Amino acid sequence: MPILSKFNGITIRMYWRDHNPPHVHVEYKDYKASITLDGEINVGELPRRELKLVRAWIELRRAEIEANWVLAQSRQELNKIEPLR
Repeated sequence: MPILSKFNGITIRMYWRDHNPPHVHVEYKDYKASITLDGEINVGELPRRELKLVRAWIELRRAEIEANWVLAQSRQELNKIEPLR
């Protein structure tokens, strides 16, 4: 599963040909979650602080994440996305 971005100990990935709605997979320490582009947790959990950071990253990078989602649906190479700074 390709890594899209890493920041503050958070790793954000996207699967190829994953199910809708578009989402990212987030890992932080022992936590794992699937988060939609609306910032909602589909599955799993994250600490409140890290969830806020991921939501801010999604808001800033939404167009790039959506473009990667399209690429992932056809199993094309995904683009790295700038971390939250």
